[in-house]
Amino acid sequence: MADKKDKKESKVILERVYNVPLRKKYQRAPRWKRTNRAVKALREFVLKNMKAKEVKIGKYSNLELWKHGIKNPPHHIKVVCKKDEEGIVKVEIEGAPEEKIKEAPKKAAKKPKKEEEVEISVKDALGGEEDKLEKMEKKEEAVKEEKADEAKKIQKEEINEMKKEESALKHHALKQPKVPKRVEQHPTAPMQKG
Repeated sequence: MADKKDKKESKVILERVYNVPLRKKYQRAPRWKRTNRAVKALREFVLKNMKAKEVKIGKYSNLELWKHGIKNPPHHIKVVCKKDEEGIVKVEIEGAPEEKIKEAPKKAAKKPKKEEEVEISVKDALGGEEDKLEKMEKKEEAVKEEKADEAKKIQKEEINEMKKEESALKHHALKQPKVPKRVEQHPTAPMQKG
């Protein structure tokens, strides 16, 4: 959380608006790398003109660069560059909404689950019959375990049957006789009547 506070406290010392030309730089790259090259050109332009240590391209300016895909970036892009005290420049397209840093919501105390509350109230209502309730719960758990075991056994049997069927199909597959290739025979020399 200290990092977030530091980011809020950093003051903007320089703010400029640039219309960055991108076309000359990205035309040197192959078509399938043009937008990547345009992003690098924007970064280089801002580094040079703002004398920055680091450049961070904003969400909306990135979306604008990539709007028409990797092969067709814009020729120019108008951006607002804000340099803070640490030498970091944030680049955002002109007219983009300001993003506010949201703090994580505080976690509330754990509330007991409704099921637990219901179990407690049933036991209180039954009073001395807690032993019967526990026995019933144990029986239910045992029945659930038996059903799960039976389901696993059935599933294993089905898998074994499927494997047997597959192996039987592989061994008994009908083989079609090979058809000889049709080769057109052209006489190499004209036939002589003789």
